[in-house]
Amino acid sequence: MTSDPMALPSDPTTNGPPPSASPKASPEQSRRASPDASPDASPDASPDASPDASSKRPAVRTWDVDDLPALDFDPLMTELLHDEPIARISLPFAADHEAWLVTRYEDVRAVTSDPRFSRTALLDRAVTGMTGHRVASKAALNYADPPYHTQLRKAVTKAFTGQSTKRLRPLAQATCDRLLDAMEAAGRPADLMTHLHGPLPLSVVCDLLGIPEEDRAELASWPNLILSSGPGPESSEAAKAHIHRYITALLEQRRAEPADDLGGVLAESLAEGRIDGDEAVSLAMAILISGAHAVRNNSANMVYLLLTRPDLADRLRAEPGLLPRAVDELLRWIPHRNGVGLPRIALTDVEIGGVTIRAGEAVYASYLAANRDPAVFADPHTVDFDRADIAHMAFGHGPHHCMGAMLTRMESEVMLSTLLTRYPELRLAGRPEDVPFQSKGLIRGPKELYVTW
Repeated sequence: MTSDPMALPSDPTTNGPPPSASPKASPEQSRRASPDASPDASPDASPDASPDASSKRPAVRTWDVDDLPALDFDPLMTELLHDEPIARISLPFAADHEAWLVTRYEDVRAVTSDPRFSRTALLDRAVTGMTGHRVASKAALNYADPPYHTQLRKAVTKAFTGQSTKRLRPLAQATCDRLLDAMEAAGRPADLMTHLHGPLPLSVVCDLLGIPEEDRAELASWPNLILSSGPGPESSEAAKAHIHRYITALLEQRRAEPADDLGGVLAESLAEGRIDGDEAVSLAMAILISGAHAVRNNSANMVYLLLTRPDLADRLRAEPGLLPRAVDELLRWIPHRNGVGLPRIALTDVEIGGVTIRAGEAVYASYLAANRDPAVFADPHTVDFDRADIAHMAFGHGPHHCMGAMLTRMESEVMLSTLLTRYPELRLAGRPEDVPFQSKGLIRGPKELYVTW
């Protein structure tokens, strides 16, 4: 579960036309600087915004968020981080609006921890975004601000303690061993997405929630449908409806038959009135969807990188104690999503990095770019397992920091350590450039990952 797995359409306002366009990005990057923005001020614009202040605003970048090869870092992110760390962007949907995008580490920390930037305010705004439909439920944590957000998190934090992760680790290891036994029986070459990266994260999150083994195959494809901009809103909404019905039934069962799992924790919170039914189902759905989908892709990204960088894999085999720090470095380095997650709305005028963001404007914060900020990480585009104190933002920052961070690290460690130990000759079954990656997904990852050993 990496940062902000849910995404939605975003950005509220424009405050008059910007000046002439800044230099365009190169055509091969499929990015361009828009020559002008909407000529009319948004009704949400700050009433005291002066024409002079508006005329100084940067030109708007149209960000198509194209599919990128394998684990290539988005060149627009690199450009903005170095040349325009607080930029104006429009995304593929609701493109007649604009939003701010912050990319520097310190600016990202500021925006994501400052209560003057609100997620709840998104519910009443039209915002430029990655998809044409709202992915997350309105009752979800994603749209909550403290203190309500804090109340929702308290309803589930008991299931995300270090003790809970410790309890789930042997189950994850047993599942991993069983899946790889089946992979070997099926013969070489084998698709790790089918045999390991798909079923193991789903199994772990089902163990967490208390979903029985016989129901898991039915759930397997739904997270992928929801977290994709490709199939469209109809498929996404149908998948969400299926999961909603299933989770509702599970929580009803847990209320009648309490159990020591997340389903039981949510049912207890529901019975005690700390959360309502929609909130309970929304929390369970968010954890199931992000836990199954995000870990599936990011763990596969890690294996893909190690198989294309055998020097890194060999070092981890030689120094297995290095694995926890290596996992954190891989989390920092791997661009685990396309574009950006959910934005926030400024509740008042706020100055960030010398730029005034006006009340009512949307702000995106790029955790990916922050993880490549040279002011914080020396030689940031290099994978360095000796990097100390890796304070990365792969799990987000502030109130919306991913509560499944420990669980995600554990799953990644189990998969990597088992593969590296069990298969000293593990390698891709073809050329790295022939590995197909998912198209139009919000979370990046291989579509197939065929290996031999």
